[in-house]
Amino acid sequence: MVKEKTIRNTNQRRHLLELLRSTTSHPNALWLYDNMKHSFPDLSLSTVYRNLGILEAQGLLLRLPCLSFDRYDGNTAVHAHFYCRRCERIYDIDTGNFEKGVFAGHIGGGHEIEGCNIILYGICETCKSK
Repeated sequence: MVKEKTIRNTNQRRHLLELLRSTTSHPNALWLYDNMKHSFPDLSLSTVYRNLGILEAQGLLLRLPCLSFDRYDGNTAVHAHFYCRRCERIYDIDTGNFEKGVFAGHIGGGHEIEGCNIILYGICETCKSK
């Protein structure tokens, strides 16, 4: 019989999740590291990445793959994002009820859907007007 490894809920992990949930900027790991370093002077960037991986595996955050760095979202509710290729900002966007339609089984095949991550790419309104 294989014994499952229990994952402790450390102060660093708790703080990381609180920080991520306190912003809508969809930060990268370096931003999170910089904003945690004052509270945890011995913190390393690899610890931040390890904790992000654990929190993602637990379903407590979303990892958003982007062109330069992965970004993270503390809002795990079903929603879509827009990624600007120029300024690299990420915005939550309203796509009507598209995501909810996916979960209602409108994609066929009898799959058991556990989540979706929709990222639309392009040039944001601000960058387009420059």
